[in-house]
Amino acid sequence: MDIKIKLGNKIKEIRVKNNISQEQLGFKSKLHRTYLSSIERWLKNVSIENIEKIAIALGVELKDLF
Repeated sequence: MDIKIKLGNKIKEIRVKNNISQEQLGFKSKLHRTYLSSIERWLKNVSIENIEKIAIALGVELKDLF
């Protein structure tokens, strides 16, 4: 399975489990909601810096997204 698919699925899984909307995650991570949506739908490559922002906003360690 492609790494973009694995990462997108994991971000969405954790976000939904914690009852966080894409908009809320965008606010917490300082990333735009549509950018987060495209990551969850496997359309964007994402930098390690943005993966770290997402992990912090979700309250998980970076390794938990992989």
